[in-house]
Order: sequence, then C-alpha cells, then structure tokens
Amino acid sequence: MSVPRNWRLSLSHVLLSLLLVGGAAFATDGKPKAVGPVHPASMQQRPGHAAIASANFLATNAGLEVLAKGGNAFDAAVAVASTLSVVEPESSGIGGGFMAVLHRAKDGHDVFIDARETAPAAVDRKAYLNADGSPNRDAALKGPLSAGIPGEPAGLVLIAGRYGKLSLQQSLAPAIRIARDGFKPDSRLHDAIAEEHKDLQRWPASAAKYLPAGKPPAEGTIWRDPDQARTLELIAAHGNDGFYRGETANKLVAAVRAAGGNWTPADLAGYRAKERTPIIVNYRGYRIVTAPPPSSGGVAIAEILNILAGFDLSKMDQAQRVHYIVEAMRRAFRDHNDYLGDPDFVKMPLDMLLSPFYADGLRQSILPDKATPSSMLPRAEAAEPGMHTTHFSIIDADGNMAAVTSTVNYTMGSTFVAEGTGVLLNDEMDDFALVPNKPNVYGLLGSTANAPEGGKRMLSSMSPSIVIGADRTAVIGSPGGSTIITQVLEGILHFIDGESAQQIAAHKRFHHQYMPDEVMVEQGTFDPATSDALTKMGYTLKQRESWGFMNVVTWDRKTNKLDAASDPRRPSGLGKVQ
Repeated sequence: MSVPRNWRLSLSHVLLSLLLVGGAAFATDGKPKAVGPVHPASMQQRPGHAAIASANFLATNAGLEVLAKGGNAFDAAVAVASTLSVVEPESSGIGGGFMAVLHRAKDGHDVFIDARETAPAAVDRKAYLNADGSPNRDAALKGPLSAGIPGEPAGLVLIAGRYGKLSLQQSLAPAIRIARDGFKPDSRLHDAIAEEHKDLQRWPASAAKYLPAGKPPAEGTIWRDPDQARTLELIAAHGNDGFYRGETANKLVAAVRAAGGNWTPADLAGYRAKERTPIIVNYRGYRIVTAPPPSSGGVAIAEILNILAGFDLSKMDQAQRVHYIVEAMRRAFRDHNDYLGDPDFVKMPLDMLLSPFYADGLRQSILPDKATPSSMLPRAEAAEPGMHTTHFSIIDADGNMAAVTSTVNYTMGSTFVAEGTGVLLNDEMDDFALVPNKPNVYGLLGSTANAPEGGKRMLSSMSPSIVIGADRTAVIGSPGGSTIITQVLEGILHFIDGESAQQIAAHKRFHHQYMPDEVMVEQGTFDPATSDALTKMGYTLKQRESWGFMNVVTWDRKTNKLDAASDPRRPSGLGKVQ
C-alpha cells in the first residue's frame, strides 16, 4: 500500500490500516528474537591489544591499569564505572544504575546487563503531585523521593563475578584509591556543582561533600571522598551485601527516611541486577547487538534500521537522507513511547515492533518529498528518559567487548547524599510516568506501560551497542536523554558508512522524537541549502545546544587496528589504545 502524493486519501487512515496489518505479528512471549549474520571470523580473531574510551581520563586510566594486571574488558568495565562514580558524580555513580551490552570473545556470547534502578515498594504517585493535581517537579527531581533503589553496585558485582578474571577487590582498587587519596575535579564537575548549588545546600551531607566552606571547591584543589571510599571498600569485601545489607544499607535507609523518603531495608535487600537477551538486528550486512527493555533504545534503533533498510541512503543528497531518517525516527518514537516498559511488569509486542514486515508497512507511509506531521500519525502516549549520563566503550586484547551506559538521570542526580556513605542518589523516579499525559523534565509524556510500581524498573533511553561487520567492529554509546537513541543510531550509520572512531564521535547531530514535532539540530549540522530544503518539506528545525558525549572504540580486523575516541565536546574525556 502506498500513500498518494496528492494527499486526497486521509493519511491517518492509511497509517492506521498499516499498523493494524503489522499487528498480526504480535508477540505472545514478549522476548526479542535475534536475527542477522554472526560473522564467525570476528569471533576467532583477537586484536592483541586493548582500547578504552570514556568521559574522564582518570576512569580510562583506571581501566587500563586493571587490564595491565591481567584483567579483561569486563574487569576494566568495573574499574571505569566505579572510578566515574568518584570523579564524574554529575553523570553517574554507585547511587544510580547502568545498562551494558557485553560480548565474550571465546564463545561469541552476547548478553545485556540490566542494572537499572527500581521503585521502592512504598512508591505513591500522590507524593509527586501538587495540591491542584499538577506534577510536583521538585519531588520528582530533588531529594530522597526522587531516588530509585540503586542498581550500579549489583551490576558491577554481577559483571565481576560472572565475566571478569580478577577479584572484585582488584577491579575496584583504582576507584577506592582515587576517592581516598584525592583528585582534581575537571571543569564540568565544577560547573555542575555551581549549577546545582542551591539544591545541594538543602541537604547537610550534600553540602558537606560538594560545598566545603559553603561554596564549590576551588579549581585545581585536591578533592577527597573518604565516605565513598569506605562504601566501595565494603562492596569490594562483601559484594552485594556490602551495599544492600549491613552498614551501608542501614545508613542509606536512615538518611532517606530522615529526609522524607520511603526506602526500607527490604527494598535494598531485594534488588537484583539481571541478565537479559539483547536485541540483535541485521542492517546492510552488519550485526547490531543492542539494549532490550527496560531500555527503549534498542527497540527504537532496530525499528529505525528496519525502516531504513528499504532505502539506499548512500545515493541520496543530505536533505533527502535526513528526511527518511527523521521519518523513521518519528515512527519508532511513536511506537516505543506507547508500548515499552519493564519486561517483568509489562507485556510488549516486540515481535511486531522488531519485524521487517511491520517496518515495510511503516516505510510505505513515508512520502518522498513531504514531512509527516506527527499529529497525523495514530495517537501514542509517551514515556521515558534521562539526560545527565555517561558512556564508555572497551575492547580488550582477546576481543572481549563492553558497551556500558551509566546514569544518575539529571545533573547531580537528586542532589541528595546519604550521610556517612558518600553516595549521591539518582533522581530516576522522574523517568516513570508519574503523572499520565504530563511531561517530565525533558518534555516527554507518560503512558501506563511506564507507570511506577514497587520493584519496577523505569524505562530508559540508554542504548549501549556493539556493531559487528565482516571486517570492522564498533563499541558505541552516548549520554543525552531521549537523544541517546538517535545519537547512537547516527553513530551506527556513520560507522557502517566507513567512518573512523574520531569522525563518529565528532559528527554533528540531529534528533526527532515524535513529540514535540520538530527536528532538534546541533549548530553546523546542515548547510543553508539543506536547511532550506528540509524547511520546504515541512520540517521545523530547532537548534539545540546540549548533546551527549559519545565514546567509541572501533576495530579494523583487516589491519588489526584498534581506535578509541572520546567526544570532542568533552575535553576531559579520553580514548586510549594500550
């Protein structure tokens, strides 16, 4: 079926019929199914050296230090993540959560690690409402009510125990040392503390940690974090019990409840990081391994690539290429906003959403020379993401790979530090649909699939991904809220087009998320002719200043060359080959 260019037939009716046809593939078990080539040669070759790209040079060096001790990519991932908790608390930490895609070289095993935060059992939507029923943004974003039960400690323990070669103590040693002995914060952390100064002052332990003498620490001074060092030492010694039970757990619960939160010891003791089956999609001979729910990213990326598979983007000018990519983004965001949530709580039609036949129908609804107004697509309610996040990518000498995206959600998370722990808590509760059809801090609406329930994981945009081709491999991811999905998508497309790690990380970016109906554009992405052509097609272009800091590692197996690149938008990042 095609949509007449004269628009005499109602576009919304055509689209609705296409969606109903595609719906015949509705999943009964809710489990993603892998497709695409495996490229056996890529599973047997080893690079013989390693590469890490992260947002902070201290974290990259911590990973390399662990590799030098005989660790693998998974041990290095524990070292990088825990060090970022110390040196980059504005974006991630043990008070938050992460999602990771791991590839084990010896047997080609791909796995997704879900260390996403969960809602406490006593969660109550009314706590996030003002007296007039409007969303209470302060309760959702600041203080203990905004914090989900952290998942990062359990995720690190899981990775170390099941996939690492070294002990947890060895992999956490760099972070413990840096927290205990001190480091010089970079300008981005100084800026984040200044930005959140007023809210940090509200909580005594937060002010004591981040505002010594009542103001942000002077640049160039050594900053120590003995409380977090102690917490990391307990995790190193006792694994999950070092955080979710005993001394640390008691301090966390006491601090949260004293400040008006509702955590219980059972919430912490009951937390589990989980292994899940990743989503695998084939596009132009490349095998993309990416994140399943409770990430919304992998489903959206797979759906977009399935739609784009019917076009030869390489033969198009920039305006036409962007047109088709944006229309694919629009349709994928419409779907993921409506259907996706925590797979332990929500049944999702993943067979439908990941089906090439469903993508065929969506592709037929795209006009070759006009934008599709989002208002003409069948209505969907939105859900999700989180903005202040970090990502790192690792390939080790044996070819093991780790793509890890970690977050505390907004800048400095909840701004609430639990006294005596050094743990800055996340504000991930805002990633739930706390108030139906009311936007969260990023302007995204909420649906019942992402409504909060005790023990439930909130939906996320985190999209750590591994791309495996016949001759080249990439480990890729980015922070950036809802733009994580489109930034990773564009990075995948650039990699498949043959670009280097540095080119991919530096590329100018654009984004469309169904609603609001506008194309967000980084300055300099389009030349004047392209911007004019897109405007004539019916697109509204809106400049966006803030974009994520992508970290990419590539492996050219023909030359056996590893290449690591950190986003040039973040000067303190470091991609390094060992």
